[in-house]
Amino acid sequence: MKNRLNVLAFFALLFAALYISRGFLQSWMVGTLSVVFTLSVIFIGIIIFFENRHPTKTLTWLLVLAAFPVVGFFFYLMFGQNHRKSKRFSKKAIEDERAFQKIEGQRQLNEEQLKKMGGHQQLLFRLAHKLGKNPISFSSETKVLTDGKETYAHILQALKMAEHHIHLEYYIVRHDDLGNQIKDILISKAKEGVHVRFLYDGVGSWKLSKSYVEELRVAGVEMVSFSPVKLPFLTHTINYRNHRKIIVIDGVVGFVGGLNIGDEYLGKDAYFGYWRDTHLYVRGEAVRTLQLIFLQDWHYQTGETILNQTYLSPSLSMTKGDGGVQMIASGPDTRWEVNKKLFFSMITSAKKSIWIASPYFIPDDDILSALKIAALSGIDVRILVPNRPDKRIVFHASRSYFPELLEAGVKVYEYNRGFMHSKIIIVDHEIASIGTSNMDMRSFHLNFEVNAYLYRTSSVTKLVSDYVYDLEHSNQINFSLFKNRPFFHRLIESTSRLLSPLL
Repeated sequence: MKNRLNVLAFFALLFAALYISRGFLQSWMVGTLSVVFTLSVIFIGIIIFFENRHPTKTLTWLLVLAAFPVVGFFFYLMFGQNHRKSKRFSKKAIEDERAFQKIEGQRQLNEEQLKKMGGHQQLLFRLAHKLGKNPISFSSETKVLTDGKETYAHILQALKMAEHHIHLEYYIVRHDDLGNQIKDILISKAKEGVHVRFLYDGVGSWKLSKSYVEELRVAGVEMVSFSPVKLPFLTHTINYRNHRKIIVIDGVVGFVGGLNIGDEYLGKDAYFGYWRDTHLYVRGEAVRTLQLIFLQDWHYQTGETILNQTYLSPSLSMTKGDGGVQMIASGPDTRWEVNKKLFFSMITSAKKSIWIASPYFIPDDDILSALKIAALSGIDVRILVPNRPDKRIVFHASRSYFPELLEAGVKVYEYNRGFMHSKIIIVDHEIASIGTSNMDMRSFHLNFEVNAYLYRTSSVTKLVSDYVYDLEHSNQINFSLFKNRPFFHRLIESTSRLLSPLL
């Protein structure tokens, strides 16, 4: 079936391209340009065809190129190329793997602790160890932070306590009240002799003012833009972004989760109102993995190697954990779609319940099938999404999946207290994932992400209680009413879904 779809789509593209080239008979110049674009489109089509991507992605790209050859040509150059195996990412993947094996490879899986888990849970953490290159830690303390106010109260206090170094890695940084608070603390700490490194994404922080960056640099803070984009419409690098949110302080304390740096995350935006998000405070052994992820990203962007005991030892203090914690990085530089594989494993290993919260819910066929099969099997599957969009195409694409999920028995809720931005999965009230990865194709295939996987910690219990509370501020979607929504809504949703493999 896969090959048939690819063959049909390829010949449809070829026919369209030949039809376009008829202009050659009318005008030599127009005809020459037409032939050039025709050959380019055919060439791209052949490349896509032989890359053996998923049939849905292949068909979508070929249809875009056939229907809009000129626009589709440039759109493919920007967003369509498969750079997972490019030299640049391959080099980073090799260097990251060597670093993780050198540093984290010294710690073996704690077989005694693993034996206390169920068989399916052992498989999940062994898979995470295999894909993420680091074992689960049973010597780490975690605390769930349930919104911007609680999160930044902890972060600001921890930053002020820094003595040796502060490492920050963020997708979005804004020059507003919160951004200025962070800036002032970092400048103060830099003047005290604390080494501050700040890695911010070149696209997510596109609007960050030069004066903000310059003021920090003058004070001694090392400010580095991750994959800066000078000509956004003429480069593919705009599509591979660092979506991670990491803070490591003195190698002892760490933070990871869904909150960027900006006033809207404190609920100060009139449109979004209360911003419901989830972050994680970490202390102990697992912080070293967060540190290693940051240091490898820093090396990737700057060429500076600082893998020494000064930065990698302090977190090994014997913190008494109340469960298992595993930090996992994923991105276009990894051989496998790490978080997608782990999410899939979590879903298929569930015995009783699967609770998901994601602001951008665009599952691929594997995840979608797993969720429907779980619900049809009698497992309690719940999905919590926002009831208002911040990205309209993604919002409408998400809703296109609701009918088949609802029909299978999945319960879908829309959060109505404000904007829901949490990115969590809870399985059987025992295992959970919290971090930066959404349940969408961009997080699975394109972005650099980082998630914490938790096993039987007090943090999992807190995530469960927070989820129950969130449902009290949500509306459950009624299948009968939803399937009778206006035709115009369904048209928008279907159109947005068609583009979902490209989002």
